[in-house]
Amino acid sequence: MAKKRVYELAKELGIAAKELLTRLQKAGLEKSGNFSTLEDDEIVAIHKLFNPKAAKGAAAKAEPAPVRPAPATQQAPKVQGQQPKAEVKAKPQPPQQKPPQAAPKVEAKPRIEPKPQPDRKFQPQAAAPQVATKPAEPVAQKAAPKPVEPPARPVRKVPRPPVVTILGHVDHGKTTLLDYIRKSHITEGEAGGITQSIGAYQVEFQGKKITFIDTPGHAAFSNMRSRGAKATDIVVLVIAADDGVMAQTEEALSHARAAKVPIIVAVNKIDKAPDRLDRVKQELAKRELTPEDWGGSTIVVPMSALKGTGVDTLLEMILLTAEIQEIAADPDGPVDAVVIESYMDTQKGPITSILVKSGTLRSRDVVVADTSYGRIRALVDDRGRRMEEVPPGTPAQLLGLDKAPAAGAKLEVFEDGNAAKALAEARLSETRKVRLNRQRPSMADIMNQMLQKGKLRLVLKADSMGSLEVMEAELRKIKLEDVSIEILHTGVGPVSESDVVLAASGEDVQAAVIGFRTHVDKNASDIAQQLGVTLRTYSIIYDLTQEVERALKRLLKPEYQEVKLGEIEVRNVFRIPRVGTVAGCFVRDGMVVRSGQIRVFRDGVEIHHGPIRTLRRFDEDARQVEKGKECGILLEGFDNVQEGDRLESFKVERVEV
Repeated sequence: MAKKRVYELAKELGIAAKELLTRLQKAGLEKSGNFSTLEDDEIVAIHKLFNPKAAKGAAAKAEPAPVRPAPATQQAPKVQGQQPKAEVKAKPQPPQQKPPQAAPKVEAKPRIEPKPQPDRKFQPQAAAPQVATKPAEPVAQKAAPKPVEPPARPVRKVPRPPVVTILGHVDHGKTTLLDYIRKSHITEGEAGGITQSIGAYQVEFQGKKITFIDTPGHAAFSNMRSRGAKATDIVVLVIAADDGVMAQTEEALSHARAAKVPIIVAVNKIDKAPDRLDRVKQELAKRELTPEDWGGSTIVVPMSALKGTGVDTLLEMILLTAEIQEIAADPDGPVDAVVIESYMDTQKGPITSILVKSGTLRSRDVVVADTSYGRIRALVDDRGRRMEEVPPGTPAQLLGLDKAPAAGAKLEVFEDGNAAKALAEARLSETRKVRLNRQRPSMADIMNQMLQKGKLRLVLKADSMGSLEVMEAELRKIKLEDVSIEILHTGVGPVSESDVVLAASGEDVQAAVIGFRTHVDKNASDIAQQLGVTLRTYSIIYDLTQEVERALKRLLKPEYQEVKLGEIEVRNVFRIPRVGTVAGCFVRDGMVVRSGQIRVFRDGVEIHHGPIRTLRRFDEDARQVEKGKECGILLEGFDNVQEGDRLESFKVERVEV
């Protein structure tokens, strides 16, 4: 018996792979995932585990035949008295010495046609009472199918095609893989067609559809997610066997993890370096992507996109992952769609590629996408054919919007065209206001947001691996009680557009991008300005850690202390109408400051403390008055100053952590 994978045996048994894994755990045969290998003895044990049910079912079907003959000899006389003709019909059927048994069978059929209950009737031998009880049972069964399900119809969900994005390093075979899948798995009858450039396309494999987003660059992938449109269900991470994990591979991995979607690893070019597979798996394990055959949960598929080796296995793993994730949508519910890409055509006007995640988008619907709106004039699929409606999980090209919306914008359907137009114009007006009033947030502003979430999120770039390790180690030394540091991504090289987009794509709060001994790409700088992402570069590690530490300390709950400035004696009191009581004072020690505060002591007891309303020397306002000089002081909210009171001048200072 050949070895099998968990998902293969599940398919053979006709059950879901998830259910098989659960049954195996209960039986003590724990497997890490659907791609795990089953030995011969385990396969035999599993078949034994599932066979008893079939045996019981077969026994249950065979039991009615032997049970009937035994009572038939006793029941035959009674039946003969009631229906003699039934006996004649029954005798030709059982030439096995048991003719009477067929008689009750015939008797049961005319009396109880709608119910398979003659078996119960034969046991007590009392036909009349059982017939009396049987009418009660049909009534109960008729009452069971009450119309409760129609109100629950909106909850109806059906499986939809999974949406897959392929990410990876440059020249590792992403485009080659997409091209091979597209050419070899288009449905029959479409082979002569030309695939339209709509940003996504569908293929059919084993009778099921898979939707691929044809924008493998991870920058576009994160841009969609940063706009709140998580369009991808599964990420396929392509790694070349001869190169292994590279810089952009780690970057793509960071984007996939930030999206919180399942990751399938496709080890490409296995025909060029078949002996490097274990090395790639080892590199994956270091990055917490332990392969299933190593006891982890990550599906790793060796393949060759150029020759097509292993591509079918990859598609099978995609379908299996989709089945486990229970990817489903309600085709009758509200439309949830996302813009994949858009452009302006000189003849057709704005053309928008969209992907429907839930609901059904129909031609002539009124839609809004960000600040664009319009009525759908035409829907076209990836084969260039006109569509009347787009079901869940299907990409399409849309004509009818007034302008091209941004990639990642959410598409909404409206019944009223005026309401759609009003919403789009309101969004446009709000966007203009934000652009006019937008100020680049400071490091402290960004970190204030992070502190509220309890996380300091960073994207780190450096000129070399050594510098990167030093920077990461120094930042992790900064330990504060209320903040934890989360490093989203690290890399070597200049700060790129992708780094900025990744920092801006946080669901709750943006991250800060920090570069050490490296420069910033022009596009990255412009996008950081547009998205309001904090971007800093340093050449001295001390400056980097000091600024981060200072910014964080400013955000901690402040501690204050009082600093005594001087002592003042009240020698005269002047009561001025509509002004209040002014104390004529002499500064005995130190100084009195206008921005400071005053404590009032009488007979050694403090009777008031508060701010100074007015401080004057002769006829002019004064900021401060030093020792040995006279002044007039008007206190805020206190008029009961008396001659001989002692005043104490002080200020409140924040204590540096």
